Amino acid sequence: MPTYARFRKPFPSDLARTALAVLWLAVAAPALTAPAPASAGLLDTVLSGGDEASLGAQEHPKILAQFGGAVKDARLQGYVAELGRKLASTTARARDPWTFTVLDSDVVNAFALPGGYVYVTRGLLALAKDEAEVAGVLAHEIGHVTARHSAQRQTRQTLAGLLAAGVGVVFGSDTLAQIAGLGGTAMVAGYSREQELEADQLGVDTLRRTGYDPFAMATFLETLRRDGQYQGLRAGGKGEGGFDFFASHPQTEDRVRRAADLARAMPPGGARPREPYLAAVDGMIYGDSPENGYVRDRTFAHPQLGIAFTVPKGYALLNGAEQVIAKGTNGTAMAFDGGSAAGVPDPAAFLSDVWGKGATLGNLQRITIGGMPAATATTRGEAEGESTDIRLVAIRAPDGRMYRFTFLAPAGSLSRFDADFQAAANSFHRLTAEEAARYRPRRIQLATVRPGDGVAGFVRRMPQEPYAEELFRIINDLPPGTPLEPGRRVKVIVGE
Repeated sequence: MPTYARFRKPFPSDLARTALAVLWLAVAAPALTAPAPASAGLLDTVLSGGDEASLGAQEHPKILAQFGGAVKDARLQGYVAELGRKLASTTARARDPWTFTVLDSDVVNAFALPGGYVYVTRGLLALAKDEAEVAGVLAHEIGHVTARHSAQRQTRQTLAGLLAAGVGVVFGSDTLAQIAGLGGTAMVAGYSREQELEADQLGVDTLRRTGYDPFAMATFLETLRRDGQYQGLRAGGKGEGGFDFFASHPQTEDRVRRAADLARAMPPGGARPREPYLAAVDGMIYGDSPENGYVRDRTFAHPQLGIAFTVPKGYALLNGAEQVIAKGTNGTAMAFDGGSAAGVPDPAAFLSDVWGKGATLGNLQRITIGGMPAATATTRGEAEGESTDIRLVAIRAPDGRMYRFTFLAPAGSLSRFDADFQAAANSFHRLTAEEAARYRPRRIQLATVRPGDGVAGFVRRMPQEPYAEELFRIINDLPPGTPLEPGRRVKVIVGE
């Protein structure tokens, strides 16, 4: 399949394609298989120090591409980088080069690559209570690097799994994982139990050496547990749903207890500064960024490109840096992207000769969607041993860009779900200027609690957020029923 990108970059990275290759079908081959990363030769064995630095530098731009790039807020980037260097300077690899990056992604995630490349998303930063908790996250990831866990686990599967982490957090390792090859232990169990315990121990030690409260790691783990419950409420209203710690760090209530036990074994005390952290996140985008478009309930809209579509009821949308993915019921899934028409402006020719070249396509039809020329066809594929029915839809926009939908259903069930697939594709339309103006990023805004203020008053400022009180209490580390103290500064999420 030729290189093909969505929205922001002219071409996707090899590893981004590897992580989601099956969703993009690789329809040129009879069986759907992911291409090997360009760096596969370095991934087959435990890496040397020089290879670690080389691999980290090579994969760094690919991570940026998959996770929306680094946030453009220089103040936030500088804050995290300075904090990370402070922590790393106390370790056995203090003289090694370190790179700390805040990724422009709302997925709650943090991870490290060989060579001292440490990443944290703004989605994760929004959940912290203070600087010590952010330090705990970074210290844990630094621990994986100093113990060379990242180097030991860089196989073809685990690195691709890291890049697909956002899908794993939201969708879990169910039927989508089975048919799209995105789930399983390669993604959610990248570290062994022993490696996790070692990274926890190293992280708590680093917190103590740098003067932070060593309990900060345990308190943030508890916040992640509560956020997992909140995500369960949003997904199905059941108040459950679990949370894979940073996608590749399995986490349970027992993990919280172990981290607290590590802290208790150390001398008491340690700093929990709030103001530097609050100043860094004040004004930070919460949720989707304008560059990647917005997910609002079942609608994806990209005002900068002037496009939108809506998925049927029962489908959950995930907005990535290069793709939009939706999971439906009974093993169905869809993916959406867009890019150059590769010099083939006719959608039917693009579908048969470029995108699906070499595949056995059926029912190729020219259609019109939203007043734009389009084409659709069906095919059959196989991913991870599971057969799938596939519908492809290509749409040419007036600016010459080609957009495409990939719909997946378990083998033999296309007729059952095809009405939903076609409804999603047919909902694709150009945004009017008025419609585009309605979409604005949500941001974190600081507010000071005055005498008489209650949680309800702040929650009323967040009408756009589902289960707003639960979210307000989570991002401000305020347990249920706990009142607000006058003078305290709290985070509120504002915007459309």
